[in-house]
Amino acid sequence: MKATALAPANIAFIKYWGKQDNELRLPLNSSISMNLSGAYTITTVEFSPKVTADSVSLLGGEFSQEETARVIRGLDRIRKHSGRMDRARVVTKNTFPKGAGSAASASGFAALTLSGFAALGTAFTERELTVFARMGSGSACRSIPDGYVEWRQGKTSDDSYAVSLYPNTHWDLRDLLVIVDSRMKKISTTEGMETVTTSPFISARLRAIPSRLDRCKKALQKKDICALGEVIEEDCLDMHHVMQTQVPPLTYWNDTTRMIIEATQVWRKMGIPVYFTIDAGPNVHLICEGKNEQLVIEKLKALSGIERVIQNSPAKGAHLIQEHLF
Repeated sequence: MKATALAPANIAFIKYWGKQDNELRLPLNSSISMNLSGAYTITTVEFSPKVTADSVSLLGGEFSQEETARVIRGLDRIRKHSGRMDRARVVTKNTFPKGAGSAASASGFAALTLSGFAALGTAFTERELTVFARMGSGSACRSIPDGYVEWRQGKTSDDSYAVSLYPNTHWDLRDLLVIVDSRMKKISTTEGMETVTTSPFISARLRAIPSRLDRCKKALQKKDICALGEVIEEDCLDMHHVMQTQVPPLTYWNDTTRMIIEATQVWRKMGIPVYFTIDAGPNVHLICEGKNEQLVIEKLKALSGIERVIQNSPAKGAHLIQEHLF
């Protein structure tokens, strides 16, 4: 059987950095995110007794041996749960750069999980999908439910899962993903998290997270862009402070990243409610309401060093589509 899924990337408003269990990818804290309409992965999976070995290909690019092995491990988990041993062909494509800190692994493993289970005709719940996606890439669980999503920390594999807080139609937010460097980052997210406990500031960060989660939920409920912006910037800077004080230190930003941060602060003084957040990479997400999107885009056009801007509104979670890649 063959199935194809489309899964969005997501931007974490309250982020996670560090795992309590590396194998199961259980996070040190809960997190909240928004799915992105313009940054997504499409994946087609076909299981067949005629296929003698798993094959994995990326249209318009290529996977490393480790990335391919990681996908095959995801297929193995799906096969084990489904009680099927057929090998598979996997073809995937992205609308945005992978490995540059823009959550390509999140959308990738969300799409792989949904299309894999569907291709085997296996029944599943949304909660089960989030658990299996999480084991491929932690933040992938947040790309399964719709719209605005919370990934609950949990203490075991079964209770670390994601749920939708609000549908994508709840609030007309915009995420402008500003690509300043599309190259693969030198230190992956997984590798970077391995030394998180060497930062003297990780304990303070974890103590602050519950309050930030509450503030973020209240801002989403009230559709308060200023309250949301304040807490997402606070959490972003805190996470990068932890990264930069790990041993060895991780500095993902470049000069253009810093320029955009400073420009955002200037624009707010001019009366434009726009806020930044940055995952583990140099690329910047600018968050604003739909009514201010074009104004922010015009401001970005005046800046140098930007490769492109991907415009996003809140998106549905992973879902099956009929147009296969092969």
